[in-house]
Amino acid sequence: MASSRKWFAPYISPLDPCPPLTPVSYETPVQLYLGFQPKGMEQFSPFDALAHGTLWPGLYTPYTNPYETKERG
Repeated sequence: MASSRKWFAPYISPLDPCPPLTPVSYETPVQLYLGFQPKGMEQFSPFDALAHGTLWPGLYTPYTNPYETKERG
């Protein structure tokens, strides 16, 4: 499966008074890489589905902050 996190380097003008963070990260939905739903796909329990926002574990992607360093405790 392809990664759902993508990166790009935005254009930074020499006249830009406030240059953006580089590189910039964004996430794409997992559904883009699934195609048709396979038969018998694993499902969360109803309680877990509400907590995760989807019925299928294959479509769940937790958000992680790509700019956060692991040095913080």
